[in-house]
Amino acid sequence: MEKNFSRNWSLFALILAGESIFFLPFVIPRVFRPTVLEVFGIDNFQLGTFFSVYGTIAILAYLLGGPIADRFAPSKLMSTALTLTALGGIFLSTIPDISHMPWLYGFWGISTILLFWAALFKTTRLIAGKAQGFAFGLLDGGRGLTSAIVSTLAAWVFAVLIGDQIEMITDLERKEAFQKVILFFSAFVFLAALLINRIIRSVDHLGFDMDQKIDLKHISKVARMPAVWLQAFIILCGYSGYKVSDDFSLLAQDVLGYDEVKAAGIGALSLWLRPIAAVGAGLLADKVSASRMILICFALMVFAAGSFGLGFFEGAVVIHVMFLIVSTSIAVFALRGLYFAIMEEAKIPLALTGTAVGIASIIGYLPDIFMGPTMGYLLDNSPGKLGHQHVFLFIAGIAALGFLITLVFRRVVR
Repeated sequence: MEKNFSRNWSLFALILAGESIFFLPFVIPRVFRPTVLEVFGIDNFQLGTFFSVYGTIAILAYLLGGPIADRFAPSKLMSTALTLTALGGIFLSTIPDISHMPWLYGFWGISTILLFWAALFKTTRLIAGKAQGFAFGLLDGGRGLTSAIVSTLAAWVFAVLIGDQIEMITDLERKEAFQKVILFFSAFVFLAALLINRIIRSVDHLGFDMDQKIDLKHISKVARMPAVWLQAFIILCGYSGYKVSDDFSLLAQDVLGYDEVKAAGIGALSLWLRPIAAVGAGLLADKVSASRMILICFALMVFAAGSFGLGFFEGAVVIHVMFLIVSTSIAVFALRGLYFAIMEEAKIPLALTGTAVGIASIIGYLPDIFMGPTMGYLLDNSPGKLGHQHVFLFIAGIAALGFLITLVFRRVVR
């Protein structure tokens, strides 16, 4: 009973921290994208370059962070990462000059990944036992629920701060309201750091050899596993699809004509599908295998994104856009709950989980480098609905590639 209680609270803390750490660099631009562009005086391509800086720095952090996660206590690693990230949020709330933004995103590339990412997934795998699909699905689903609740609350706070007459709001009033939203998120991240430091101490002694040195032989052993590299490219394709959710609020504004508040509401609405999709996919994965569920998710993404990109259903714009957002959200959020669960199918040793996560993440999270600028270029060079169609057609192609790679993965691990 006591063991289950500790495990449940540990998973709760991981869920809360696992999403909180990305509120500042990613959730704010995803939910409040039109406002971010307006307040900082930037375009989509410039915002994409900030994401690209983050991704470039994160690549090295993934590689180094894996062995670090196999060596040090997770409570110390993750609480430090969350605290540093929150401090970056306080700086963001000053609305710095855009020349400082690449440096801030580079800093976040270190704070959110080096000490946090691999430690999060190794700790989850340790406490999951045999229910890997459910645990990873619950982790990402819970993260999605956290994001949905906090983002919806933040969107409500923003709406209250700017009032009903949004068309008459001044630039200064918009800026001051948005600063308060940023500080709200920063405070939440700091609270998550306190929670992790308190609760995850109970699992610090499990699966972490404090006397073990970081050994290049371990990295070499994992790097020779074909399944790890296939998993990496599955993550790349799935994460590319996830990055397109950054476009949902702008899509609502450009195609449906929504104002900033309603567009932010659409961005938050999509996040409510994440817990349902991730947990549901995780439960099914424990019955039919995670890799089979991944195939289904990629197929759904190809259909939803491809139909919008090719201009089907032109006569029912609102219905089609909502279908696109719902279907794509279900697919990408389910994938996020599955693509680390396949480590069991790949037979990766538990002791090398951190290293495997680090290596797979180097390839898997390359979309942090190229998706932002690519989406920004497509949107800025084809204004309006056409730009969004180009974005989703691009995603449909990547999803088709992910489907094929997953078929190869299933053949290799048999």
